Amino acid sequence: MSDALRVIPLGGVGEIGKNMLALEQGDDIVVIDAGLMFPDEEMLGIDLVIPDITYLKQNKKKVRGIVLTHAHEDHMGALPYVLRDLPDVPIYGTKLTLGLMRTKLREHKLADKVDAREFAPGSPFKVGAFACDSYAVCHSIPDAVGITLETRYGTVVHSGDWKFDHTPVDGRQTDFAKLSAVAAKGVLLLMSDSTRAEVAGYTQSERHVGELFDAIMARAPGRVITTTFASNISRIKQIIELAAGWGRRTAIIGRSMENYTRTARELGYFSVPEGSLIHPKEIDKLPDSELCIITTGSQGEPTSALSRMALGDHRHVVVKEGDTVVMSATPIPGNEELVSRTVDNLFKLGAEVVYDPQVRPHVSGHASQEELKLLLNILRPRYFVPIHGEYRMLVRHARLAIDLGVRPENAFVVTNGDVVEVDGNGARLGNRVPSGVVYVDGLGVGDVSESVMRDRWSIGSDGIFLVVISIDRQTAQVVGGPDIVTKGFVPEENAADLADRVRQRILDGLAEVQSGEHLAEVATIRDTIHDTVASYLYERTKRRPMVLPVIMQV
Repeated sequence: MSDALRVIPLGGVGEIGKNMLALEQGDDIVVIDAGLMFPDEEMLGIDLVIPDITYLKQNKKKVRGIVLTHAHEDHMGALPYVLRDLPDVPIYGTKLTLGLMRTKLREHKLADKVDAREFAPGSPFKVGAFACDSYAVCHSIPDAVGITLETRYGTVVHSGDWKFDHTPVDGRQTDFAKLSAVAAKGVLLLMSDSTRAEVAGYTQSERHVGELFDAIMARAPGRVITTTFASNISRIKQIIELAAGWGRRTAIIGRSMENYTRTARELGYFSVPEGSLIHPKEIDKLPDSELCIITTGSQGEPTSALSRMALGDHRHVVVKEGDTVVMSATPIPGNEELVSRTVDNLFKLGAEVVYDPQVRPHVSGHASQEELKLLLNILRPRYFVPIHGEYRMLVRHARLAIDLGVRPENAFVVTNGDVVEVDGNGARLGNRVPSGVVYVDGLGVGDVSESVMRDRWSIGSDGIFLVVISIDRQTAQVVGGPDIVTKGFVPEENAADLADRVRQRILDGLAEVQSGEHLAEVATIRDTIHDTVASYLYERTKRRPMVLPVIMQV
């Protein structure tokens, strides 16, 4: 058995979201994060996208635990599905992270079955043979941490999601003392967040958001309706406090946001001025100038509270003239069209919408280039693997590391399934492991394959061309049809004329395969119809509908 340390990203490199990374040494595997990704518009009918954990299932006996860096969906959202295949694996996290995790697992009836093990930032803990520790970082959710792991060859640091915010809203700054102590021992390998590796300078403090909201509250004539991520606890708390300062009481709308804020309050991470919160049912009882509403729907999700408000379909809130709607989030790549549609609908209802990137109250929770350089300078790792970002972001981050002294051959830009092996002789790329995506469609997990997705795209793009034909069971001769039914396929020429031509092509094609002494098999007839129709339709229309031959034997 190899004693090499194996670094195995299963998600989150070469993409934004579904972050998951495994570290393997000997008989032990520790997994860091288990996130999901939201589907893009081409993933028709898909609800969620999660990592392919085939490698972990193949090595189930080695998996000692899953360590969560924080409670965002792209880092823990896949847990309900991962735990179906790895039910006995313990989950490690900080107090708030595990609290929000249980809230999520409760929806899947798994909250009482999970083996949750809490650790405090800065307190050592063990996962199998790995001696682990953590350090507090600033992010857009409290209790976020970076992880350190002691291996046979040295210390490995996983940054989690982070930025250097010197004026965080909750007062909990990055633990620079801990980082310095880790650096003093020497760092073998750093894996660092690359989300903003293309952005020069520093990421602004969350405190800046408060200043922008304060200006909005000052000039808003009626209700202030704000949308942000449900898990952005610090942002929600800040808005409630600012609203109270302007004499406004706040209603929180959206199931996920209500659940997350309730859990954060119960755990002591979320305290607001007495009487500042009201139930959504009380909205109509207050003057508009005394109301603030915080809701889900920052990504334009069709079923979210804000989208329903924008369509006039929400039971508690009807958007009207005088309302100020604030988009306090950046659209996730792929969601821009959904967000734009929601903004359009809000304007149609007479609301003022604050959505422009230059003025909307939002700052990223991720480090920009100067902060990335500072972390590299503090830790001075021997090897570097950029994580959490699309490929170009990983490349930019690796170049920063090389500029700061990491040897070019020691900076590894990898994609999901690549394996970086480290031992006493150095580091290198090893053999790839299975990786990819698993689609969640309703209650189905993994039952939608790439071929199914291609079929959905084909149907959605060019429609269906159904050919029904009856053949004699004994002679295989055509006794009925072909009958043609189309859905979503609109030919440029006369539809009846095209159907007649297709029928004749089918009959001609079948006559050829049935001309010999042997009877044609049903499969041969089906293939002949498919190929004949598909080639003729493309020849005449330059479209590729899904051709479905239906053969009935009578």
